[in-house]
Amino acid sequence: MSTPLKTKISVPRSRDLQVDGVKYNRAGSSRSSFEMIAWLFMRMSGMVLLVLVFGHLYVNLMVGDGVHAIDFGFVGGKWANPFWQVWDLVMLWLAMLHGTNGIRTIIDDYADRNTTRFWLKVLLFVASGFVILLGTMVIFTFEPCPAGADPALLASFCPGA
Repeated sequence: MSTPLKTKISVPRSRDLQVDGVKYNRAGSSRSSFEMIAWLFMRMSGMVLLVLVFGHLYVNLMVGDGVHAIDFGFVGGKWANPFWQVWDLVMLWLAMLHGTNGIRTIIDDYADRNTTRFWLKVLLFVASGFVILLGTMVIFTFEPCPAGADPALLASFCPGA
């Protein structure tokens, strides 16, 4: 014996807004695929971030003297190599975009009013953009051996230290 509801949902993937008197709120093919792309980005960036973060932790904590070797000179020496600059830059960008997308989803889920949702997202995107911009500038403009600095304050690998 079939229920009356089963006969009413005879074409569940139909683009009709009404099937046998039951209204459906399905959008047509003009709907944006942004949420699907954001969902895929979260999965793919998460996998790449796992490799980047564990590689970062391995190099910083396990190679050489481990955690005891991390100081200003260690970071300066590491960022003197373009490979580590790009590694840290990609890790920064992916982590910030991944986190921002996650918080955006939480805001969409839990903020009730449209104005609250709008301003929370504006604040989120401005903060995220600021951190990405500042982090990128630090990675590429970091100078561990500034000219004219006090030799007592320079790292051990700098000339004149």
